[in-house]
Amino acid sequence: MKNLNSLAILVARILMPILFIMAGYGKLGDAYAGTQQYMQAMGIPGFLLPLTILLELGGGLAVLFGLLTRTTALITAFFTLATAFILHTNFAEGVNQLMFMKNLTIAGGYLLLAVTGPGAWSIDGLLKKKW
Repeated sequence: MKNLNSLAILVARILMPILFIMAGYGKLGDAYAGTQQYMQAMGIPGFLLPLTILLELGGGLAVLFGLLTRTTALITAFFTLATAFILHTNFAEGVNQLMFMKNLTIAGGYLLLAVTGPGAWSIDGLLKKKW
């Protein structure tokens, strides 16, 4: 049963950060300026974009490989809740309600990962770290 739990956590760690890795990567290059303008239009300072990319891309890769997993999962959960409440509360637009619910679901998954940890098949597991 322990191997099955480790496998399930590994699969979750592979699936959960895909969205963040792709989003962070997508903000690089030509999309950088447009993303910064969108953030500013939504009342978010544009200088926060590098931190957003670091969290999405770097944090996504950290979760994928199981490095600093609990800490990264907590930060990602907070970030995802913040973006839900800052960017997706205009429920008059149907897509915003869906995005809000998606963010709540993602945050729940990351909170669960923060509690359960990265599993045995992770860098944290190899280093026997509890971050």
